[in-house]
Amino acid sequence: MNVLARALGFGLAGLAQAVSIAAPWNGRPLWWLQLLSLIALVWQLEALRQAGGTWRRGAFLGWIFATAWLCGTFWWLFISMHTYGGLAAPLAAIAVFALSAALALYYVVACGAYIAFAPATPLAAAAFFAALWTLAELVRGSWFTGFPWGAGGYAHVDGPLAVYAPWIGVYGIGAVAAAAAALAARALRHARGRPFARGIGFAAVLLFVPALLASGRVALHDDASRSQGHLRIALLQGNIPQDEKFIPSGGVATALRWYGEQLQTATAPLVITPETALPLLPSQLPPGFLQAIAARYASGSQAAIVGLPIGDGQGYSNAVIGFRPGETVPYRYEKHHLVPFGEFIPGLFRWFTEMMNIPLGDFDSGGLGQAPFLWQGQRIAPNICYEDLFGDEIGANFRHEADAPTILLNVSNIAWFGDSVAIDQHLAISRMRALEFQRPMVRATNTGATAVIDHRGRVTHELPRLTRGVLEAEVEGRTGITPYAFWVSRLRLWPLWALSLAVVAATLGARRHGRRTAAAGS
Repeated sequence: MNVLARALGFGLAGLAQAVSIAAPWNGRPLWWLQLLSLIALVWQLEALRQAGGTWRRGAFLGWIFATAWLCGTFWWLFISMHTYGGLAAPLAAIAVFALSAALALYYVVACGAYIAFAPATPLAAAAFFAALWTLAELVRGSWFTGFPWGAGGYAHVDGPLAVYAPWIGVYGIGAVAAAAAALAARALRHARGRPFARGIGFAAVLLFVPALLASGRVALHDDASRSQGHLRIALLQGNIPQDEKFIPSGGVATALRWYGEQLQTATAPLVITPETALPLLPSQLPPGFLQAIAARYASGSQAAIVGLPIGDGQGYSNAVIGFRPGETVPYRYEKHHLVPFGEFIPGLFRWFTEMMNIPLGDFDSGGLGQAPFLWQGQRIAPNICYEDLFGDEIGANFRHEADAPTILLNVSNIAWFGDSVAIDQHLAISRMRALEFQRPMVRATNTGATAVIDHRGRVTHELPRLTRGVLEAEVEGRTGITPYAFWVSRLRLWPLWALSLAVVAATLGARRHGRRTAAAGS
């Protein structure tokens, strides 16, 4: 196979990985396609090894796979930079490609190391590939604040591997998928009687036995959490176009009028707006506007959570504030994990952001593990925008069961990315968090997906996207600590780091020992 054909194969496999996170035609994750994508990757790496290819060529082809995957996953960043940020289309396209190409370097190391050091036995090789792949995913999720959007584990939110979520989280699921795919690829590549059957058998065990256990309620899929009662909520979806959002006579006036009316007339016990539903600092709001909302919820049996930027003149933060009866000081949650280039500007890159017309570009960060909003027996833990990508940070609230959240809340504004697959991808991310912690995830967004997800990761209520409306639903809060919540709240993701590094170290050590033994024998 010539280099061009091989590169095309790696690129197509990478695009399949992107599609598996959320299919463009219906937004659903395709767990089987994610596995096929990785099988194709390992198959081609094995072909390269058999043909005597170098680790450099494997690294380069791995870069093609990962760049195609990441470009195909978050291509919609082009919309925010060009359509709403005013950046010239060629520059916006180059920026998306450059980000994808840079993040792909982590997978370059994984593929190159696999070509150079993969063991001969299928089981050991599968463990080695899974460890390398997991390390690449972990680095992408943490380096330079992390951008783990599109991690392979999210494709499995509806698949048989979803049963692993309360135990090992999305990265653990990604590791199991990588191991199963590598086993299947090696078995198919070296199909000679029993090795073939053994490899396929191991892959089947990793994939389908958990599903059987879950269907029989043997795994802790339902038992790790318990009901904490129900809460009726109203989620507001203003559908304010992003190109009008910060225009005083346009989106600002519409937002103040519509959200103001809904907050005054809602009848649900808890009313929730999206991120920056009120797109002005409190000092910039019309006189008495915020005070009228506070007075509305100062007594009675209703509360509200409202998204807006807040500041003291020295700096400002992306926040939600909560109003409830009997309190003179509103509840406050300030976004902790900020978006690079959107909410803070990394060093040496201010010149780039100045080329775009994006307001509110430099926020202050809130603390990790902020107190939940207490209301009607529920502990509601907000997160803003893409903060729900970082399950280990959400897990910081789960160290003690007595004060752990009973409901997770995400408020977002995905209007930056238009009517794109970003909406579906973000919904899958929230669903994975619900599975990991066995908590409902409530989502209030500007354009979608405004939805209620139960503690099993199922969407029970959802508003039509790109419409203005109110979603009223009843949410069942949950208590209890999943195994994942237990260890991630104490150790963050370090157990996965340690296990993956240990597998890599053991593989390299065994290889070195084998070489010494062979040298001594000769």
